Amino acid sequence: MNGFLEKWAESAYTSLGLFWMALWAFILGYALSSMIQVFVTQRKMQKTMGGSGAKSMGLGTFFGFISSSCSFSALATTKSLFQKGASFSASIAFLLASTNLVIELGIVISIFLGWQFVVGEYVGGILLILFSWLLIRIIRPKKLIESARKNLGKAENEQKSEKSFKSRIQKAENWKKVGRKYVMEWDMVWKDVTIGFTVAGIVAAFVPNSFFQTLFINTGEGQESFSFLTLLQHVIIGPIAAFLTFIGSMGNIPLAALLFGKGVSFAGVMAFIFSDLVVFPVLRINATYYGWKTSLFILFLLFSSLIVAALLLHYGFDILGILPSPSNVDLSNQDHFKIDYTFFLNLAFLGLSGLLVYLGFYWKKGEQNHHHHQMAPKSKIMERTLKYLAFAAYAWLFGGMFVWGFIL
Repeated sequence: MNGFLEKWAESAYTSLGLFWMALWAFILGYALSSMIQVFVTQRKMQKTMGGSGAKSMGLGTFFGFISSSCSFSALATTKSLFQKGASFSASIAFLLASTNLVIELGIVISIFLGWQFVVGEYVGGILLILFSWLLIRIIRPKKLIESARKNLGKAENEQKSEKSFKSRIQKAENWKKVGRKYVMEWDMVWKDVTIGFTVAGIVAAFVPNSFFQTLFINTGEGQESFSFLTLLQHVIIGPIAAFLTFIGSMGNIPLAALLFGKGVSFAGVMAFIFSDLVVFPVLRINATYYGWKTSLFILFLLFSSLIVAALLLHYGFDILGILPSPSNVDLSNQDHFKIDYTFFLNLAFLGLSGLLVYLGFYWKKGEQNHHHHQMAPKSKIMERTLKYLAFAAYAWLFGGMFVWGFIL
């Protein structure tokens, strides 16, 4: 019994410590994301993304980067752009860029995994777009695209936006919108983040290394050399592991760091991180929008592209001599709450967060309704399940810290 209590306390301490390490990064990332959403308009995006050439793909990638968001929001925006005339290729580029070339994701990855994984995330995001574009040009799925447009129907008229960036940034109402968007960003991800960090702590404390050596063949702590077949197995199992965790990419980062520390290859971990768009909820939502055939085709595009991208990243980094070492990642036995730069950064950004939340609650209700209209349709059962799991995670964390402080 004592052994279980020790593990419970250790898992709760690790979960909360990991979140404390990343708190300022979450706040900074979502604050930047909220400002971009408000001050950078999307009114003319679809007008410049109608073709399937390099220019449209580049613009789709750029607009996706400046519109970085959670998977569900990105799915809805991609659908709107495609419905309003953007090409299928440019829409896929937008989707991949807005979920992989993400500011807040890069910051959190740098904290837990290091700069090589940040470079891998952004370079890999570009590779995902290029390979998806290449596959579309080779396969030329004209009938699928036509069917998808028929399923969507005609787009609604869009309201005119303010012309001048300077006038938008000087308007007090727009800063209230930033606050509202910031609150909504947290509202979208709090369940995933809670479950993700809790799962990472539980796995760190309870799951033995032998499990990872079975799931990912030929792994071991400190191992850095892998055969091609081993790497191929890792990049295929990575998305399966992401599917089983059922949480978003932001919540999956500490678990990705844990996998890397346990001996999973760089390619396998990158495939795990890239897998936020190949899980069942995304497949189901795309089917709701475009039909099952198109949804399965998008799944094929993304899964094939992430396998190739992850392998190329691994071998490319190996040739350049910059493959990261698992020895640099250790999520256990750390003093997460010491007084250092993280402590002061968290205090400063908690102040910023408080200001944005204050502004957010003064924004009119209609903006919230519009935002939810732009979100992809979520399963009520899944959302309710995630909410209960998040509450259970809070109870687990509270109980574990109680054990840590008063029993052990």
